[in-house]
Amino acid sequence: MEMIYNRTYFDMEDEKKINETLGSSFSFLQTLKLKGAGSSRFIVHSVSESLSHTINKISDINYCSIELRPYGILVNITQQLNLFSWIIPYYKLVIFNSDTLSIHADGSNIKIVKDKNYLNNKNFIIKMIKLKTKAIIIN
Repeated sequence: MEMIYNRTYFDMEDEKKINETLGSSFSFLQTLKLKGAGSSRFIVHSVSESLSHTINKISDINYCSIELRPYGILVNITQQLNLFSWIIPYYKLVIFNSDTLSIHADGSNIKIVKDKNYLNNKNFIIKMIKLKTKAIIIN
């Protein structure tokens, strides 16, 4: 089941589904303890066919960011004035680190360019992997 939501406009039903799957956003104190729950933006290298409707076809640069939640992550992809969120529970999340940083779940993937944005987010990526490991051990 693809879990991609158009979050350009607030929709209470979508927010409820996201919160049921990934948990509510971290509180202010939890965010301070984590030293942040969101990444700065990444440059998207490519996406799988199932995510292709979320990227700009005309522009050659697409951006995404990642938000940590207690039970998974939100990959936020901007397309012109639209915001799409791909929700990935930790138990489905697979990360490959090669020429690109590749995030996989449910047969879909997004590949992120390794540039200065990636280097600035290196600690965030390590934090995301630790939260994934912790969530899997608890469950």
